[in-house]
Amino acid sequence: MYPALHNDITNRLVRDYGFKERTGWLRAGVCPACSKKELYTNAEKPWVLNCGRLNHCGWQGHIKELYPDAFEQFNERFKATDENPNATADAYMAQARGLDITRIRGWYEQGRWWSPDAVGNKGTATVRFVIEPGVYFERFVETVWVMDDGEKKPRKSHFHGKFQGSAWFPPGQKIEAGDDVWVVEGILDAIALYLNGIKACAALSSSNYPGKFMAEYQGMNVRWVWALDGDRAGRKATIKHHQAARAAGHNSSAVTVLQGRLKEDWNDLHMAGRLDDKSIEEYRYQGSLLIAESASEKAMLMYGKTARREFPFEFKNRFYWFGLNLDKYQKAVERMETADTGATDDQIREAALKESGALAEMANCYFRFLYFQANAITDESWYYCRVTFPHGGAPVKNTFTGGQLSSASEFKKRLLSIAAGSVFTGSSQQLDIIAKDQLYNIKTVNTLDFVGYSKEYGIYVFNDIAVKDGRIYPINDEDYFDAGKLAVKSINQSVTLHIARDDHNNRTDWVNHIRTCFGAGGLVALAFWFGSLFAEQIRDRHKTFPFLEIVGEPGAGKSTLIEFLWKLVGRRDYEGFDPSKSTLAARARNMSQVANLPIVLIEADRGDDTAHAKKFDWDELKTAYNGRSVRSRGAKNSGNETYEPPFRGTIVISQNADVDASEAILQRIVHLKFTRQDHTEDSKELAQELEQMPLEQVSRFLIDAAKKETEVLKTVFELAPQFERSLLGRPGVKNVRIAKNHAQMCALVSAMALVLPIDESTVKTVHTHIAKMAEQRQVAISADHPLVQEFWELYDYLNASETAIPRLNHSRDDDTIAINLNHLVKVASDHRQQMPPLSELKRLLKTSRRHKFLRQAAVNSRIEMHDGVGKTVRCWIFEARDRSGDRA
Repeated sequence: MYPALHNDITNRLVRDYGFKERTGWLRAGVCPACSKKELYTNAEKPWVLNCGRLNHCGWQGHIKELYPDAFEQFNERFKATDENPNATADAYMAQARGLDITRIRGWYEQGRWWSPDAVGNKGTATVRFVIEPGVYFERFVETVWVMDDGEKKPRKSHFHGKFQGSAWFPPGQKIEAGDDVWVVEGILDAIALYLNGIKACAALSSSNYPGKFMAEYQGMNVRWVWALDGDRAGRKATIKHHQAARAAGHNSSAVTVLQGRLKEDWNDLHMAGRLDDKSIEEYRYQGSLLIAESASEKAMLMYGKTARREFPFEFKNRFYWFGLNLDKYQKAVERMETADTGATDDQIREAALKESGALAEMANCYFRFLYFQANAITDESWYYCRVTFPHGGAPVKNTFTGGQLSSASEFKKRLLSIAAGSVFTGSSQQLDIIAKDQLYNIKTVNTLDFVGYSKEYGIYVFNDIAVKDGRIYPINDEDYFDAGKLAVKSINQSVTLHIARDDHNNRTDWVNHIRTCFGAGGLVALAFWFGSLFAEQIRDRHKTFPFLEIVGEPGAGKSTLIEFLWKLVGRRDYEGFDPSKSTLAARARNMSQVANLPIVLIEADRGDDTAHAKKFDWDELKTAYNGRSVRSRGAKNSGNETYEPPFRGTIVISQNADVDASEAILQRIVHLKFTRQDHTEDSKELAQELEQMPLEQVSRFLIDAAKKETEVLKTVFELAPQFERSLLGRPGVKNVRIAKNHAQMCALVSAMALVLPIDESTVKTVHTHIAKMAEQRQVAISADHPLVQEFWELYDYLNASETAIPRLNHSRDDDTIAINLNHLVKVASDHRQQMPPLSELKRLLKTSRRHKFLRQAAVNSRIEMHDGVGKTVRCWIFEARDRSGDRA
């Protein structure tokens, strides 16, 4: 490492892992996997961190994976000069590739690649290697993104000229008779092997068979050792090229590296110090297994390595079982020794093994358990498995429970149900041995039963993409997100988000569409959607996050707006769910499916008073305001545990009429009302364009917002208290909760300008609109529902009397009003007054604000008397105090 890089990396390691420097090593670091102080690395070359608990953990992390930013921006940090025109290339080879450039000077030169079609940075410095006259290869110092068939893809290298049949060979390296020459894919891999004393050449591609190059050494008994990458393409090409080499009369063998969580090539192994004799012996063994021509040959190789009398193994995507009968083996050895054929002991042993070895197919497929995943809340766990087939079909990945792995019959049923045509014929004992081999120290992946932001892990987890600390992580081949030290996945199957990863086709002109079609209210709705992406973090600091209510007459555009806002976060053709049509359990599950995403309740304003009508109680949502559970249920076990998932999303209410609920609910709401009044032909066309705008062109919004998490939260936390003080200073806003809710919305509008093209004047306009909304909300919580107002007006009119005894108030207590509704109906009828529907009154009177509702109870009437004694009448009881003056 360069001294500056070495100091930077060392300081980070000490800071993040607590290393202590001891005689050339950094030791006693805290392992991120097992949390034990067993982590160590070489102090001079800290390329790889290793956990010393090999049998219980064995975690390993590459420094380039842990601190990728330290190996970026070579073009800016190491610019070429007249004195050193290769400065950028040298830095890349030494720092990013860990190669000793003093031993390979003159093998390469610094080049430059540039393209007008590149996205973002148009070019980069390159490390150029000449393959033959007129043909060269360039490794990009930094990745360049280019458009390919309408999709943005990373490009890391460039070829000039045709190299088919050729290979790159380290200058000065000589091939002599009887040499082993390793054939690798990349030039940097060949250099890494050369620096470790291994003769090598680079085929430049796994698909390139360097027959022209190999023919130059025909007859020299050179053994070509195929050392292509250990991924699927490399292993497939190794078998193909090995067979082609033997057919051409060459001596051929193979080496390969089993791939783990990260792909490793020979350059990676060079930096990790894993090209020693013991490691190479293992690579040769794995290569021999790869090119074995029959199941019996592979079984013999494995027996010779492990000396196990019985074991399972894979051959051409089928599962086999090898079991050695010792009696047959001993008899075969004795017979061959007696025959005196002149065979060596090794030859006799191999022949006896073949004769006595029992080989049987256990499954017509191959299954491999990848990792363990569990849901601690429900006490459920699974082993995630990949099933591959000899016919070459796409692999199948699914889960097995512990119970299904403990019995051959249950395992057979599960395998048949997830992988068509796959049959397991092994015994339970054989299955136990397979499980013991594959499940020992198996990786554990953290699971989420929702989609969105995990406060526990600080990561946004969606279906096929995740965002953490501003970095994007695509889902890997094993269906989980590998975000540095964190391995996580969502097991929720109900919510599917289609999020655009690339920004080349991204549009933001829709912001002006929303403003034209829906005015400042549309931008407020957008700000709420934007704020929903940070709801967990905001609630963690502010303890609350408001509800959004979108109401308006039919045709006002509510559905168009909401469906488009859903497109911004990757949800297609969706508006929300109707809580009036849902059971309590269904509502609770809907509330628990997402985090930092909205939950939209639609059409919950029905007034049908039928036997089958389901009334949704808005008070169910009270606890959601603070992020607490909306429902508790018993855990599925024999104990007394309960499952109370916190509310992680946000609430959006969309309906034609205003919400009729308690004052506590109304205070939690940010209210938007849309009408058809301002609709024009222009706004109609723009609304139709919003409806037709492809999701792929707008859903990048979610990623762009999540990447700006730190900046957005900083803005919100700084501005929200300022806006709250400003709102409370207005004469029309008295309620602290209302001021806080609308202050958060103002802060989110300002923060939204960090992600979207919104000018300062627009931001101020929306702030003014939100302030008016706060004043209107103050009025709304101070007023009764129109039917309740009508009820009290009717009461005042009918109860007026010149006598001391009122007509409608049965209460003998001057501090309360007791009204019998049936009595009220009769009096109203006598005076030819229209009475509001009782069914609606019974629902709304509990929300009365002018005279606060107290209870329903039987009272001794001061109106209805019998022999001078008041009758007992069932009444609705309210405070006599008129609070309308308090709420003015």
